[in-house]
Amino acid sequence: LGVKAGDTYSAAALSIVLHTRSPLVPTFRSDVRIFLVRTTTTTNDDDGGGEEEDTMAWFGGGADLTPYYLFDDDIRDFHAMQKELCDGYFSPSGSGGDDAVDTATFSYATMKKNCDDYFYLPARSEHRGVGGTFYDDMTATSATLAFTKSMAESWLPSWLPIVQRRKNMEYTDQQRQWQLLRRGRYLEFNLLYDRGVKFGLANANPRVEGVMVSAPPLIAWEYNHVIEEGSEEERLMKILKEPIDWV
Repeated sequence: LGVKAGDTYSAAALSIVLHTRSPLVPTFRSDVRIFLVRTTTTTNDDDGGGEEEDTMAWFGGGADLTPYYLFDDDIRDFHAMQKELCDGYFSPSGSGGDDAVDTATFSYATMKKNCDDYFYLPARSEHRGVGGTFYDDMTATSATLAFTKSMAESWLPSWLPIVQRRKNMEYTDQQRQWQLLRRGRYLEFNLLYDRGVKFGLANANPRVEGVMVSAPPLIAWEYNHVIEEGSEEERLMKILKEPIDWV
């Protein structure tokens, strides 16, 4: 598709960001989106020529967790569901699937790495959370539409069991303060690095409230915060510095 200046585009997205009151329940972020371009080309034929319109569309999306305290089973279960979803549509071996889509490009392993790479704060040399999946530039076909629908349908089943396990657990004021500090990193990423925020604010009349609605409702910032050695906070930070494979 020869996209050129003057072509028109349309974009649509559905996004859910759930910030939790309890620091023992991770923040959940997810979205699916479509980007469509319409281009016209001038043809010359025996009838005098004319213009032909062509369209091309791509899907994107994913889901990820930002925990404040690590419960390894919760993170493993979440990633296992994401992997099962991806494997059902894109074989890890790269065989099968939609001819229009490179299955290796959209395997769970690739989407997990994409997620780790995208939600990264270079100034801090740390990742925002423990990842999940992230995909973009997926050619729109009936098969990739089915995958994108399945992605959206997997969101709450992958997160609500974690909520059920942790929602009634007691937490301390210190744990709540740590959550607010980590939420500050979440906002740093949104304001400094997130492509969606930049895209949303680049319009002539941006919907600022709509773009910023994914921000945490309350954050904290502390100069040169020191993490106690051997603490659960330190264990989390080690994972955020060097992501691991959960499944």
